[in-house]
Amino acid sequence: LEILDPGQVVYRETRTNGVVDKGVILECGTTLPDVYIWGFTKPGTDTIRAVVYNFGKGPKLQQLAKDLGDLNVISNSASLSIEKVPLAAEGLYTCQALYDTAEGARLYYYYVYLRVLVPVSKPYILLSDSSPVEGTSVWMRCGLENGTDPINYIWEQESRSGLVTTLAETNRSLVNVTLVNRNHTGWYRCLARNEVNQQRSDRIWLDVIYGPDMPQIDVTPYSVTERGYSALEKETVSLMCQAFSNPPSQYVWFYNNSQVYTGPQLTITKILRMHTGNYGCLAQNTYLNTRSKKTITLTVYYPPDGVPYCSIFPANNYNDLALSCSWEGGYPPATLNWTQNAHGDSIRGTTNLTWIQPGPETSNNSVFTCYGSHLALNVAQHCSTKTWLPYGEPQCSAYATRNNEYLMLSCSWEGGFPHALLWWASSSGDMQGTSEENSNILVLRSSATYSGKAFVCHAKHPLNKESKKCVLQLEAPVLMTQRSVVSVYEGNDVQLTCILSKNYPAVTEITWYNNMKQKVDDSDTPKKYLLQRAAAWSNLTVRETDGMVDSGQYWCSATNAVGGAEIPILLRVMRYPMPPNVTISKIIYSNHRRTDVNVEWLIQAGGDITGFFIEHQRLPAPVWQKVAVDLEPSTRIYQINNLDPIGKYAFRITAVNHRTIGHPSEVKSPGGN
Repeated sequence: LEILDPGQVVYRETRTNGVVDKGVILECGTTLPDVYIWGFTKPGTDTIRAVVYNFGKGPKLQQLAKDLGDLNVISNSASLSIEKVPLAAEGLYTCQALYDTAEGARLYYYYVYLRVLVPVSKPYILLSDSSPVEGTSVWMRCGLENGTDPINYIWEQESRSGLVTTLAETNRSLVNVTLVNRNHTGWYRCLARNEVNQQRSDRIWLDVIYGPDMPQIDVTPYSVTERGYSALEKETVSLMCQAFSNPPSQYVWFYNNSQVYTGPQLTITKILRMHTGNYGCLAQNTYLNTRSKKTITLTVYYPPDGVPYCSIFPANNYNDLALSCSWEGGYPPATLNWTQNAHGDSIRGTTNLTWIQPGPETSNNSVFTCYGSHLALNVAQHCSTKTWLPYGEPQCSAYATRNNEYLMLSCSWEGGFPHALLWWASSSGDMQGTSEENSNILVLRSSATYSGKAFVCHAKHPLNKESKKCVLQLEAPVLMTQRSVVSVYEGNDVQLTCILSKNYPAVTEITWYNNMKQKVDDSDTPKKYLLQRAAAWSNLTVRETDGMVDSGQYWCSATNAVGGAEIPILLRVMRYPMPPNVTISKIIYSNHRRTDVNVEWLIQAGGDITGFFIEHQRLPAPVWQKVAVDLEPSTRIYQINNLDPIGKYAFRITAVNHRTIGHPSEVKSPGGN
């Protein structure tokens, strides 16, 4: 081979990448040289060593070719093919190619720099702490066994919901997360990528520990007030507590600082007013031994008991009406609303509501209704009240206490609503005593100065513009009699009469005194006197009058709280006239046994006779014994029986005119038949 012009050597440089265990072709020109030599220079050295040559008799592989992989020369070319490129094949390949041309030999140098790339292996993740506490720092490393630089690292985060986001993209395998927070919780992957390939690691879970946050309390049913939450009595109330925490919170419920339940949801069925108070939820992170607490105020609304109570009271000196409606108890206070049926006027308030209604403008029997409503009730409650005048007119009366010690003036105007106000005044208008409702009793110490005086009872009711009145005229008693002198025959009953012509207050009793100035009483024994009484008169009957005993001055007396009076009545008891004298005209035994005597008599002159009585005397005894009494005045003959036949008797006859006894007849004894 003749080299004509070595200065015309041509140099070509190329760079080729190969991948470990893959194939690569190193080209040495586009046509087959006549002579070529492939040399290899290991990186970091200047030594070039032959790999293969061909001096026209076919390629000859050198020992070094075995270290460079499965190396072969491509037929009909000087290009090298390396299968399963090893990492040791990386370096500078020099192909010296000599071409025999028409112009002469031409020398080419082909420099091929082979870079052997290593694919990234499947990465793995190393964590400084797989369960870091929120607020601390954590680092994550993406570890690789193999891979040619430069390597790019992409960190992916997958949330609980499956959303994948890129956390970081860097050429460093280490990622630092300062102040880790709960949002960093999730699955993490590392993607390593170089010129050859990319690989993802298996995902790893980063569990950020945090909490508990301040609890959130949800109240069902939901009702918010200025002070917190409210519930209606007897409904079911649920309190749900939620505090974000990892691991999940443990919950403890407190009622007024006393533990009542463990768990996130506290349910109170048929809540009562006694359940009003502060409810606290304590959330605990047992891993971190941390806790947080939130307290709410729950107020139980409950209605007052029963229904509203309505009433009417007098106001403004009994000129107006005060309509009172009360419905105490309950929380919050009930709302009250007064309405009047007639005019539809209304006024609103709470718990105790008073409405002043002009009295004279209000009709008799007007009805007012108070409606009460409460948050805890679906239906309003109500009460009604009616105002009405007392019936008729005020009624006055006077009476005295026992023994007329005190005088009591009574005034009443009963009924009505509200009650009327009553007060006493003298005839001059000066108020006496105090004012009272419905009835008023004025107590005065008895005095004769009140006789002839008038006392006025005034009665005021709000429905009347003017007051009503009634008048009492006080009078000491005045006594009268039908006869001031009464005459009667001895033995008869006689009636004395005493009449009250005027008196007020009423005399409780008319008292009689007999002729001895002794008080006559019903309890007298024996019944010498008989009393008959009525409101305005009294009769005294003197029974079986006796001239010696009963004749004389009798007194009728009467006293009330403002004075007294007495009148005398003279009783004259007269004897009946003497009856005529009696003469025995005949007296004989009626039989031989001498046990019966017949007697006959005559009267000497005319006169009043009411009867006869016969007496006998057994001689020689001086004692007279009556053997016949109460003989009729027309009798002139009488038989006396059952005499002692051996006794000797004397007889006499006496005439009687009522209680007047005549002179006895002469004494006679019976003779024979």
